[in-house]
Amino acid sequence: MSETVNASFLADAAGPAAGGVETQRQQALLKTGTLQNAILTSANFAIIATDDQGIIQLFNIGAERLLGYHAAEVVNQRSPSEMHDPQDVMARAQALSSELATPIAPGFEALAFKASRGIEDVYETTIIRRDGSRFAAKVSITALRDAAGELIGYLLICADNSVRKQVEAKLNEALAAAETANRAKTDFLSGMSHELRTPLNAILGFAQLMESGSPQPTLAQQRSLDQVLKAGWYLLELINEILDLALIESGKVTLSQEPVSLAEVMLECRAMIEPQAQKRGIGMRFPRFDTPCFVKADRTRIKQVLINLLFNAIKYNTPGGSVVVELLPAPPDALRISVRDTGAGLAPEQLAQLFQPFNRLGKEAGAEEGTGIGLVVTKRLVELMGGVLGVDSSVGIGSVFWVELGLSAAPDRAVLAATDPALKQPRLPDGTPLRTILYVEDNPANLDLVEQIIARRADLRLLSAADGQLGIEFARAYQPEVILMDINLLGISGLEAMHVLRNDPLTAHIPIIAISANALASDIEHALAAGFFNYLTKPIKVNAFLEALDVALRYAQTQAAEKGQT
Repeated sequence: MSETVNASFLADAAGPAAGGVETQRQQALLKTGTLQNAILTSANFAIIATDDQGIIQLFNIGAERLLGYHAAEVVNQRSPSEMHDPQDVMARAQALSSELATPIAPGFEALAFKASRGIEDVYETTIIRRDGSRFAAKVSITALRDAAGELIGYLLICADNSVRKQVEAKLNEALAAAETANRAKTDFLSGMSHELRTPLNAILGFAQLMESGSPQPTLAQQRSLDQVLKAGWYLLELINEILDLALIESGKVTLSQEPVSLAEVMLECRAMIEPQAQKRGIGMRFPRFDTPCFVKADRTRIKQVLINLLFNAIKYNTPGGSVVVELLPAPPDALRISVRDTGAGLAPEQLAQLFQPFNRLGKEAGAEEGTGIGLVVTKRLVELMGGVLGVDSSVGIGSVFWVELGLSAAPDRAVLAATDPALKQPRLPDGTPLRTILYVEDNPANLDLVEQIIARRADLRLLSAADGQLGIEFARAYQPEVILMDINLLGISGLEAMHVLRNDPLTAHIPIIAISANALASDIEHALAAGFFNYLTKPIKVNAFLEALDVALRYAQTQAAEKGQT
């Protein structure tokens, strides 16, 4: 090497003409040798080269430092597989044998199998040092070939992986602890939610009975009852929203992504929201749907999102203000639903805190009650549906809350209904009354089934509510002829919702049919004894369902006639 270097220097001194191409070649070789020498003498990586039989031929300084052997102890004497944990080598051989359906012997053959076939292999293992201590390592192995392509050996580069493994272990422990804490929190909140609802049901139920009882309460008593009911309903709202948030954060909320008719959802939201707006003198304007419009969403949850945004737009509006719902394309394949109000608007510092749980942006002392959770739940539900929720606001002008969701093609049943004459509703004689059925159900598939059954009856209109509390509000507002009630609802159960409706003079007369997967005779007897008009088990039998519905409708008609006579 020294002769090559001296010749190089002499050529350089004589100038380009003297050295020429030969000088450049020698310099390149020198640089290559220097680079190789730097790599092989690196103390940061263990570099081991073997012959084609797996016997060590090169053992660099980094290998000496990491493994504790001197090069003289292992070169031409040992195989790298002897420094691997035998159980790891055996496991690797078994995994390769299973993967390739070929027997693979433990030892260096198992370590070098993929590399010998031209596949650079990287694997994790446990290395045993000379002193018997162990450490986690990451090993890369590459086949070495001569100019003719013949296998002449293997190159192994080994790095200490202990720190990363320790970090991973601590991270996994932290994740497991967080998951355990989340489960404990959710279980606690779920249990507390049930325990709180039980006495709250009595408080609200008996307060309503006192309010509507005979003799009528005095003015002072009425004021006290108003405060009890106001606080009770607010507490119930808080319990529901905290439980909803806990379920979302723990990942226990399941969504059904499907094509959802925005026109249908908007109509249901409008039916619920407009009475609230009218009470406050707020004007409402909704978009027209000249053509069908479907978005990818969970039907129950998108309705929850829109109702919350619309309620907020009414609640925080100015007297005599307005709320406008607009639809705009959001290229390339999404739709933006905007809810615009004429409220006080939000300052930039308020916008920065808008989606913090329990933060009411200084409205705590205002006349409007709230929990500071609704928007947090709304945002997370939108994100779970693959959408985006945002807000634009100006102080003194108002706010625009918007949701972007992906567009979807119409579902097959909607296309069939539009094209197959056999599936269209029969025409009714003019003047035939349209009777309303309310279905309280949080499962989109079950709701879809009942929607299709009701669609066969031109004299019926179906309203749906995603949870028990919303079902109670719909029942009070729309006075349906019959209520269909799922038993196992999130939040307030169907049984609890039925008790509330039975104890409310506005809804006590409405027959309520339970629809549940609980099919034990004891479950049915308990539900009927509690006050349900009828009990149907899932899966629904269409004929039995329609017969039960007709019986309930006739009962409702009789009740209405008797009420009219009195």
